[in-house]
Amino acid sequence: MFSNREEALVQVSELLRRAGFYLFDVHHVRPTPFDLIARRDSTLLLLKVLKNADALGPDDASLLRLVAQAMGAVPIVIGGTSGPHALESGILYSRHGVVILSLETLVEYLAEGIPPILVSGPGGKFARVDGRQLRRTREVRGLSLAAVADAAGVSRRTIQLYEEGAGADLSILDRLERFLAVQLAIPLDPFAEGVVGPYRGAAEEDRPLPGPPARGPAQRAASPRGPLPAALAEELNERGWDLIITLRTPFDVLARDGRHREERVLIGVGDLQSAERRSRLLFHVARVAEGESLFVVPDRRSRTNMEGVPLVSYQELRQHAGPEELRELLRERRRRP
Repeated sequence: MFSNREEALVQVSELLRRAGFYLFDVHHVRPTPFDLIARRDSTLLLLKVLKNADALGPDDASLLRLVAQAMGAVPIVIGGTSGPHALESGILYSRHGVVILSLETLVEYLAEGIPPILVSGPGGKFARVDGRQLRRTREVRGLSLAAVADAAGVSRRTIQLYEEGAGADLSILDRLERFLAVQLAIPLDPFAEGVVGPYRGAAEEDRPLPGPPARGPAQRAASPRGPLPAALAEELNERGWDLIITLRTPFDVLARDGRHREERVLIGVGDLQSAERRSRLLFHVARVAEGESLFVVPDRRSRTNMEGVPLVSYQELRQHAGPEELRELLRERRRRP
């Protein structure tokens, strides 16, 4: 549990750096759905630090998930409390489809190499059971479902559910591991996609834990209310870009190559004054995300880039709308002063 969000942000940043992550801090930007963007190898994280995890509302969580999905990232919240209660270490929580963990859990995982093993959900806290190991051990030793169920203090049907991947209460799992002399709890990677759901405990066999809520309709960049003129956005869509308006992030539009969806361009939109204020931020976020960046302006005058971010006018963007053409234009603009 932490009492000072600013200090927690510093601690989280230091933990990530020591663990080999390259990151950039955007928490001073308003508004933004994430405080830190961090990458290590193929793992890209968007992290939000909240003193009270309950402050993550459905709209904020939806935007965080949408941006993370578009960027190929995993959204993570580091929380201190849920209501008046401190978040426990070694447990993964979720709220509106976003993984939440305590600062202590992050320290254990990154600094001490101790992964969490429990997921908090409807009905209590559960460990994920290695169902294949449970069934294999039971069959090799010639044990019936009834014998294993009797040792664990549960029904035969519950053991069947464990073998199918249902979650188990930690006390039950402890009895199973002692009886069979094998490890059955699956260590959890809090940075893995979908680590908290869909998932169920055996007591909840007819009521699975909710996974991430269905993604709402993304705002198409062709919308007349979008940051790009509707006709220009439609042209980009037709030429092979999948566009998502983000608005409340360090960038306004995220463009993905429809054929190579891992290739992303983070786009800022505004006038030259806006580009002067925002280009450094856009450059570093795109750099951590290993994507391209550009700033679209009505008239770039004689400027070709700002803080390393290529400047492109509306007319130029229309003329170079195809993925290959645009990438070549960006390479040229980055080289020129």
